[in-house]
Amino acid sequence: MAHTSGGAVLILQGRGISRGRASGELLVLNKPFSFLGGVDPKTGELSTTSGLASANITGKVFAFPRGRGSTVGSYTILQMRKEMTAPAGIVNEKAETIVATGAVMAGVPMIDSVDLSLLRTGDRVAMDGDLGTIELIGVAETHVVTCILRHQGKILALKRSDKVGTYQGSWAGVSGFVEKDEIPRQTAFKEIREETGILEPKLIREAAPIPIRDRQRVWFVHPFLFEVGDMEVRIDWEHTEYRWIDPKEAEHLSAVPGYLRVLRALL
Repeated sequence: MAHTSGGAVLILQGRGISRGRASGELLVLNKPFSFLGGVDPKTGELSTTSGLASANITGKVFAFPRGRGSTVGSYTILQMRKEMTAPAGIVNEKAETIVATGAVMAGVPMIDSVDLSLLRTGDRVAMDGDLGTIELIGVAETHVVTCILRHQGKILALKRSDKVGTYQGSWAGVSGFVEKDEIPRQTAFKEIREETGILEPKLIREAAPIPIRDRQRVWFVHPFLFEVGDMEVRIDWEHTEYRWIDPKEAEHLSAVPGYLRVLRALL
């Protein structure tokens, strides 16, 4: 779950594990991590086995999927606190006992249940272990719809023109921004009408929003699946061409980010 607050600040809702607040630069490791052997507690430098050799977690908000290794890792975090080399905070996708215990003992704020694909090394963040939130400062949030139109097993793919603001030349479904006075379902019907000329599509399925990070923006894509009565399409200025394809062919398209995830969610 996410929402914006006061401009370009994206707030991700996770679960508080260790209380307290922290802020600073984010360092992201995309594999499980063991504090025992994974970091030098006297310097805060990560070892070569971490995959981020020469990186230092002292004072950083350290994000990684989950902990692993010996229970001694808990005492490594406590030792780092005493050496003043501890991370400012810890963010996990799924907390496990070793890291959680160490964070609590050392007084390091910690949250989990956060999608690490939305985080980038170098992001400026503020986290709250009491509320279970992490703020991405300077990262904007935009809600869009992506509508997959289906006719007799084929799906409609549209190639974006050079007149649109993003992802020119990429293949996509029917898509558009969700305006402030709209709900996503309203946007879906409106965009289908405008982009294809199809007036009465039948809504078959709606999936949960899919968050996708692209530079300093997170797109929340609302996926919809519609059945249509025939293959006649009248594209507008937003697209240069269209194809009715077998869903398996989508893997070979140069598509917008998240297109295949939308298809998997719907089909």
